[in-house]
Amino acid sequence: MTSLSDIRSTFLEYFKRQGHEVVASSPLVPRNDPTLMFTNSGMVQFKNRFTGVESGPYQRATTSQKCVRAGGKHNDLDNVGYTARHHTFFEMLGNFSFGDYFKAEAIPFAWELLTKDFGIDKSKLLTTVYHTDDEAFEMWKKIGVSEDRIIRIATDDNFWRMGPTGPCGPCTEVFYDHGDHIWGGPPGSAEEDGDRFIEIWNVVFMQNEQFEDGTLKPLDMQSIDTGMGLERIGALLQGGHDNYETDLFRALIEASAHATSTDPFGDQNVHHRVIADHLRSTSFLIAEGVLPSNEGRGYVLRRIMRRAMRHAHLLGAQDPVMHRLVPALVREMGAAYPELGQEQKLIEDTLLNEEIRFKTTLDRGLKLLDDALVDVADGADLPGETAFKLYDTYGFPLDLTQDALREKGRGVDTDGFDAAMAEQKAKARAAWSGTGAAADAAIWFDLADTHGATEFLGYETETAEGQLVALVSGTEAAEAAGEGEEVTLIFNQTPFYAESGGQVGDTGTIRTETGEARITDTKKAAGLFLHIATVTSGTITRGQGAELVVDPARRGAIRANHSATHLLHEALREALGDHVAQRGSLNAPDRLRFDFSHTAAMDTSELEQVERDVNRFIQQNTAVTTRIMTPDDARAMGAQALFGEKYGDEVRVVSMGDAPTGKGPDGQTYSIELCGGTHVARTGDIGVFALLSEGASSSGVRRIEALTGQAALDHLRDRDGTLTRVEGLLKSKGSETADRVKALMDERKALTNEVAQLRRELAMSGGGAAAPEAKDVNGVSFMAQVMQGVTGKDLPGMIDDMKGAMGSGAVLLIADADGKVAVAAGVTQDLTDQVSAVDLVRAAVAELGGKGGGGRPDMAQGGAKDVTNAESAIAAAEAVIAG
Repeated sequence: MTSLSDIRSTFLEYFKRQGHEVVASSPLVPRNDPTLMFTNSGMVQFKNRFTGVESGPYQRATTSQKCVRAGGKHNDLDNVGYTARHHTFFEMLGNFSFGDYFKAEAIPFAWELLTKDFGIDKSKLLTTVYHTDDEAFEMWKKIGVSEDRIIRIATDDNFWRMGPTGPCGPCTEVFYDHGDHIWGGPPGSAEEDGDRFIEIWNVVFMQNEQFEDGTLKPLDMQSIDTGMGLERIGALLQGGHDNYETDLFRALIEASAHATSTDPFGDQNVHHRVIADHLRSTSFLIAEGVLPSNEGRGYVLRRIMRRAMRHAHLLGAQDPVMHRLVPALVREMGAAYPELGQEQKLIEDTLLNEEIRFKTTLDRGLKLLDDALVDVADGADLPGETAFKLYDTYGFPLDLTQDALREKGRGVDTDGFDAAMAEQKAKARAAWSGTGAAADAAIWFDLADTHGATEFLGYETETAEGQLVALVSGTEAAEAAGEGEEVTLIFNQTPFYAESGGQVGDTGTIRTETGEARITDTKKAAGLFLHIATVTSGTITRGQGAELVVDPARRGAIRANHSATHLLHEALREALGDHVAQRGSLNAPDRLRFDFSHTAAMDTSELEQVERDVNRFIQQNTAVTTRIMTPDDARAMGAQALFGEKYGDEVRVVSMGDAPTGKGPDGQTYSIELCGGTHVARTGDIGVFALLSEGASSSGVRRIEALTGQAALDHLRDRDGTLTRVEGLLKSKGSETADRVKALMDERKALTNEVAQLRRELAMSGGGAAAPEAKDVNGVSFMAQVMQGVTGKDLPGMIDDMKGAMGSGAVLLIADADGKVAVAAGVTQDLTDQVSAVDLVRAAVAELGGKGGGGRPDMAQGGAKDVTNAESAIAAAEAVIAG
């Protein structure tokens, strides 16, 4: 028996011999076609080659392309498991020519591969051509296919279009006749929907361009696009008629049966088929970074996962099953697609977490549904309002409610469900506007209702194509914007991160066929990503497709800073204690800022420990992983939550670093945090971490500022350069420099104290003039003096000396140095109940043109502007003592 792996290899090797470049499968999330939710055919990655937008080093290519059809207009989900050939995931084998060969080569290639390399009986094959394509008809005749086995088809079944305008052309197909014991007729007949004649090959002759008026013009570059489903040709070559009976599916079905202790091919076979198919699509999507969520591709993934999990439930499985089947898939497909093995743990963890959550939701939802049906008449549909309550309050999705009711012969009032949903959105809009958060909130909610939330692609890519669904000038929707205009652009999908969680918004460029704009910031409102833009050339029009490109260097620096804050947070907890919690952050391209709860300044040893620990985990260069789970589950495994963030029923959990006594399920993860930001792939991508400062931010909150990557290296280089210059000046090296600086500072301090002492002694001696004498004022010995060249900081020490010499009394000193006037007063302790130094200072300062002054009853100081009225100031102080 020829395995699917062998068939794939045979196909690719055949076309390699014919001069084709073997090109790896493109991602399931297309980057060059914003109209597609998932890659659904082999030609998607070559779209720009066919249209002439891009060129490449080869003119012939062959691929085995991963495809998913489970959302949007290409949705086979509901048929999967119940038919022989419907799948959510499949592989499309293809050969392509970009202006190289055409019909004369493509048709013989197909015939030779099918009849010689694959050994298919020629008598079992028939072909179709578009009814006006005489050239293709003659080519099949030349190869040896009889005219009665070449069928002309006049419908679009044999004419392919990329869209309403653009490249297009006729098709030719090859069908296999399984024999008259199976019902069905040839293509084009009334019985063509039967299973007797099965299409196994389709060649598109991309030869025309279609214009808006419907006219066709020959393309300058005529191309070939071929597709053949691997599963379908595999069933044929393995002697069967059912894709699920191929070797790959049999292995997965047997693994499902073993995990559920059920018969793989009995009455419950349909459940195993669904599980096997959905295991492939979910695993490949997760391996590419798509994670379950409540919108966009993540929602489709969740639907597929939960559909498979419900079939496992119907098989009687009491424990999670899907994650246990991943090793079997890796064994079957890991050699051709190594990403399955590389991301096996992520796939298993995601499936396990989702199935645990789903079983809780399913059990609770089915009970609630049964309770709700008590008040509903027999056979009647469930009221939409009740279905919405199950969804909105208890998290039980509408499609699960419909599935459960279908088994009971009932339905759901979907109009009522939609009405309840609309009412909830209206309340949300009112609540948003009520916060005063944005005067233009209404327009964002209107646009979100019309177009849905923006899908964020930026976890996996920095470039993508998107469709411009809305253009806003000021607070009004617009159709277009020209050069120099400042507008807000909204796309159906974007790689641009919108400011949130301390991470600043992305900048970059967008390009359409008619214009270009610079994105200066990205923000978020009502689920929409708002691209703040200035049109730099041409005109940009609503509805256009656009290439979106994030500034890669800026995004890289932001990523490094954001991941460093996670390591910093944990390092602070290690150094200072578990009371440390984040109280705010900024992750910008040029720096990071981290606020945390702590009451005391960090000393040098603590700062050195934190910086050393962060760099230690950077140097580990371990993978940074992301999981989706409930907030409660995340906190249970030790995840730290961001301060001020509001969390829904699921969160992204970012983990990094290996620590023997860490957190997480394995007890060896250093940092685990709830975070929706973008991060590096490995901690080593941060480069290096350098602390800049630590200080108070507010009461009980400290702030650290730091640098990473090139900015940190530049800072350290500048610091090293400064140290080298200091060493040169001091004629010292290494640790000697610090000792030398300390010695100089000590020496300077001693000299400063000596100068101050000499100044005081000179002032006390009158500077050569007679020293002041104390006078009796109301029984208080009072001494006052005006001093030149003495600074205000010298006065307290001088007053203490004078009070000591007097034993009991009051002192007032007025100092004048470098144009600054200072006043100080002192009262011995035995007199403070009678006279206050504060009152003496304030009285004197007022006469010298100053205001205020303060201190204690025994010592006070103040400042003034002019020493001219010194005698009046002394007299004012005497008057205070005299009472």
